[in-house]
Amino acid sequence: MPELPEVESYRSLAASAALGREITGVSAPDSWYLKGGADAAILRARLIGGRFTGARRRGKLLLLDHRGTGPGRDSVLGLRFGMTGRLVVDGVAAVDGLLYSASTNQARHDRFAVGFAGGGSMVVHDPRRLGGVELDPDESRLGPDALTLTPSQLGAALAGSAAPLKACLLDQGRLAGVGNLIADEVLWRAGLSPQRAGRSLEPFEIRRLHRHLRRSLDELMRRGGSHTGDLQEHRLPGGLCPRDGSPLARATVGGRTTWWCPAHQR
Repeated sequence: MPELPEVESYRSLAASAALGREITGVSAPDSWYLKGGADAAILRARLIGGRFTGARRRGKLLLLDHRGTGPGRDSVLGLRFGMTGRLVVDGVAAVDGLLYSASTNQARHDRFAVGFAGGGSMVVHDPRRLGGVELDPDESRLGPDALTLTPSQLGAALAGSAAPLKACLLDQGRLAGVGNLIADEVLWRAGLSPQRAGRSLEPFEIRRLHRHLRRSLDELMRRGGSHTGDLQEHRLPGGLCPRDGSPLARATVGGRTTWWCPAHQR
């Protein structure tokens, strides 16, 4: 599933292969996939003839700055990838495969595409249709990016919240970029229970959580994705904690299936 490491790979691919090329066509066959009032006609009118000039990421949102062909035609294209969305440019995918997604590409799962002058394309492939495309998304609705987060920003995101700690980490309005797999991995490494209230953390625990969050993100990006954590292969019935061998617990926390070690996560 695309979390921060995967979307950072998408950003890198777009930056290296999609910027500066004239857009000559837009395909948007799935109207449900278009968000924020956009439709295929609007996207064609705004994008065709222009070029992407920058590729940014905020959390799990990919942002492509677009320069149009006339006054008032500049815009930002926002791409969200849900659980199974992949970015493919000129037939090259930023990641080889995703958990919970089919390993083969079928054209019927191409939800959005732009064509470039001289050939080539950028395609969003999403079998489960949980992502979306939006013009000029409201970036202010997202919290600080998890990759550049400071300890004080993390403390502010948790302060006063009675919600479970994992739910706080998954709330993109508090903290952008952490998904289900990374949340479980980071809390396991930090020795913190996902069921604790966000406001219950002491300052030293916030610092510890921040340290493990940053280190985990760096490591998972080097390894190749959010599914490469040390806890991942043990997140199943009968799984044992790879740190101390204790049986892992399973519950639904923050609306997501959650695995943790009650022996050392407090």
